[in-house]
Amino acid sequence: MRINPIIVQKYGGACLETPTKIRAVASSLADLHSRGHRVVAIVSAMGKTTDELVKTAYQVSSHPNRRELDMLLTAGERISMSLMSMALSDLGVPAISFTGSQAGVMTDESHSSARILDVRPVRVREELDRGRIVVLAGFQGVNPVTKEITTLGRGGSDTTAVAMAAVLKANCCEIIKEVDGVCSADPHIVANAKSIRQLDFASLSEMCFWGAKVLHFRSVELAQSQNVPLVLKKWGGGEEHSTQVMKGVAGMESGKVLAVNSMARVEHVEIDSSDLNQGFEKFARHLKENGLPWPQLLASAFTAGKTRIMMTCDAESLDTLLRTVERTKDLRKQRETLSSVSLTCFGGVSSDLPFKAIQILQHHGIIADKYVLSPHSVNLFVPVETREAAVKALHSLI
Repeated sequence: MRINPIIVQKYGGACLETPTKIRAVASSLADLHSRGHRVVAIVSAMGKTTDELVKTAYQVSSHPNRRELDMLLTAGERISMSLMSMALSDLGVPAISFTGSQAGVMTDESHSSARILDVRPVRVREELDRGRIVVLAGFQGVNPVTKEITTLGRGGSDTTAVAMAAVLKANCCEIIKEVDGVCSADPHIVANAKSIRQLDFASLSEMCFWGAKVLHFRSVELAQSQNVPLVLKKWGGGEEHSTQVMKGVAGMESGKVLAVNSMARVEHVEIDSSDLNQGFEKFARHLKENGLPWPQLLASAFTAGKTRIMMTCDAESLDTLLRTVERTKDLRKQRETLSSVSLTCFGGVSSDLPFKAIQILQHHGIIADKYVLSPHSVNLFVPVETREAAVKALHSLI
């Protein structure tokens, strides 16, 4: 007996912003279903719903309890999933919606930045076998020990989609947004940014880690480790508006620059310590005592009795962390806020690319504060007010 292929599609918030857009996506899912696919749709919250919920939380509380914040934020995806299921039913297509916990997404106990430990999609498989489209709330799961609802952090719906595609052995995982696949820079900053039609996992992971908003970097790592066929597509666009992510690399040690990405805000925290290990122990204890999630760490160093940590995350979490640091003796904010600008490339570290990048920035009156190298990127740190100008200047290397 031939079993119809499973396709997992994830829809970003911009694709679900209005009832009209939700009905349009439902029509597209119905078309896939009519062509014999077994369909799992992962949905984000509508439009800017998550941002609005976070804003409201911080209006109510200067330091929202992380558990309650998770309870609040998961409401956004639940709204999307139920509305999508209603729209599909109106089209005569059998559909059912599930939360992350109902779909079997098992996570660790961390609130706001939980990691997926296992996926047990018993109900998802049952409903697919019954011929239904399954609509899942992205970004959320449940800890199997505490039974607490958790969220996976910003961009977590991407991770939900990849994890579900992996465990269901889907033919394809399509991440659908209102942008033209992966571009060589943020099109809102660089008007002539180029579309990248094929990209390897390592480069995409590097791009996303250093600020590309097309995918959460954790989802790329997961797709690579689980060998999930991954495609990033523009909503309503064809092959010419998509990026295929592959195992192989697109070039050798050419030093070719693929993309320029940036992070708007990078902060530094200084910790009194006898060595790097004690510095991290104090930092970890501070986060735990204040109920804070781990930020994204970018670099660290120890010198003269001080551990210095460079980090980023969403603005609300950074603000909260820095407010708690103000009340401690051993931890403090160090120096001014910076932005990062990153070149993703092949063989860039062993070429003169870092020197070229610094020269180009200097030509435009931008002095790089420091740079961090990795196998696939050159990452420079610049004053916040120069970030967009730096992205535009470095895009000339592509």
